[in-house]
Amino acid sequence: QAQLVESGGGLVQAGGSLRLSCAASGRTFSGYTMGWFRQAPGKERDFVATITSNSDYRFYAASVSGRFTISRDNAKNTVSLQMNSLKPEDTAVYYCAATAASLGRTATEYSYWGQGTQVTVSS
Repeated sequence: QAQLVESGGGLVQAGGSLRLSCAASGRTFSGYTMGWFRQAPGKERDFVATITSNSDYRFYAASVSGRFTISRDNAKNTVSLQMNSLKPEDTAVYYCAATAASLGRTATEYSYWGQGTQVTVSS
């Protein structure tokens, strides 16, 4: 059974950094586009970043561009999200997801989802 498991969330002060990781198991996702989404309380799940299967293309939401970096290691079946210069508005549950589509910027394009990891940024 394919599974995505996020880790690395926590509480950090504004201006700080966190690195989220997503470990895949049950199948290889090396041929999949991987993405990160986030959902704040009472809000919809929003796109954060995506990376293609061979890492040749990465795309970020405007709100995180220049602060967040998505990367992947296909040999380890993992994807990461380095988050720098965090702001209180980055507070949300962060989800890792996988899609067979060549590029995915909307949640509906993704077939596999992790359970999420909480990120809280204090002011």
